Amino acid sequence: MLRFKWETPISERTIKKIPDGWERKNLGHVAELHREHFLPKDEDTRLYVGLEHIEEGTLTLKGVGKSKEVVSSKSVFLKGDILFGKLRPYFRKVILAPFDGVCSTDILVIKPKTKTHNKYLFYLLASRQIIDSVSTASEGTKMPRTSWGFLESIEINVPPYEEQKRIGEVLSWFDDLIENKKRQNEILEKTAMAVFKSWFVDFEPFSDSEFVDSALGKMPKNGEIGKLSDVCEIIMGQSPPSEYYNREGEGSPFIQGKGQFGRFIPNTDVFCSTTGKKAKPKDILLTVRAPIGELNIADTDYIIGRGLASLRSENWVFIHFYLLSNKELLKASERGTTFDAITKPELESFPIIIPPQNVLEKFKALVEPLSRKIILNEKQISVLTKVRDALLPLLVFGKLRVEEI
Repeated sequence: MLRFKWETPISERTIKKIPDGWERKNLGHVAELHREHFLPKDEDTRLYVGLEHIEEGTLTLKGVGKSKEVVSSKSVFLKGDILFGKLRPYFRKVILAPFDGVCSTDILVIKPKTKTHNKYLFYLLASRQIIDSVSTASEGTKMPRTSWGFLESIEINVPPYEEQKRIGEVLSWFDDLIENKKRQNEILEKTAMAVFKSWFVDFEPFSDSEFVDSALGKMPKNGEIGKLSDVCEIIMGQSPPSEYYNREGEGSPFIQGKGQFGRFIPNTDVFCSTTGKKAKPKDILLTVRAPIGELNIADTDYIIGRGLASLRSENWVFIHFYLLSNKELLKASERGTTFDAITKPELESFPIIIPPQNVLEKFKALVEPLSRKIILNEKQISVLTKVRDALLPLLVFGKLRVEEI
């Protein structure tokens, strides 16, 4: 049974007060820097993690490289070590290593000392309090970076080992759920794309049909080539005046480009606006300024800025996967001198295969449930992440105690 208790009422204590049974120590008493280095060679096949492979703020790994692809000296890490991005630490690029490998020297490899649980240490280092401390003290103006020397000097309240273990377990439950839903989405998206490719790239269901040449290559005779404006309404974004922005949730979330995009739906932790061009749920959000061709699906009303277009159609699932599979064609439409951009006339005239309506209906019936499940999972991931991040400082600093699991 999971049982919590408040150490004292929140209003009566500060993070510097020591909870019952905890000890006041420097971070260097519970953790140490792993200083082993490695010079990659052509024959080496170790997994490599750079800062670009760690997702900003989410405590997750979004990719991995190979050691033979890099040339300079790297740091060695083992499964269970904490990888802490020291360059621009306010990006909160912190992960618990899921495998043995090597990483960029812009990443600190931190190990727990005896009687320190690695998951507790990971969540402690990922807490906003630690991130804010190192960010404030980071050296350098354009490329601020922290150091192990500063990190190890930070004073913290340290719980007994068994409580550390309970704290790590509770918080990792959320990360396990988040990771599970991300894996589900990868499978669902690959399945949907495989169906699209089978139907509208390889035309496997139409193998008995007569094929004709078209501007987009061979295609079944009963299909046609049209323009994007034939199949959807195109709304170009326009940034509203700044006086309409707010952080109080008034109006609709305002997004203007890839910076607010998530994996499938936008990140809603952004400014809101009470006026502006609006995208509706199930609209396809397309970046029309560099980088062109990035896609998300609107899960609610959004105010869209100049960096975005909203594509509205009953056949949104087909159009979404069509554009995903033709990103290079979109990028080839880039124009502009100061900014790489694609205009509304260029979008309107973008060529697209238009299958017969009965085929579109069958595809929609098969694939739309997959897309809806992906969107639902993304929303749940957002909620789980917010709950974890709300609990994290309460647990690792002893405001909320885990008495029993």
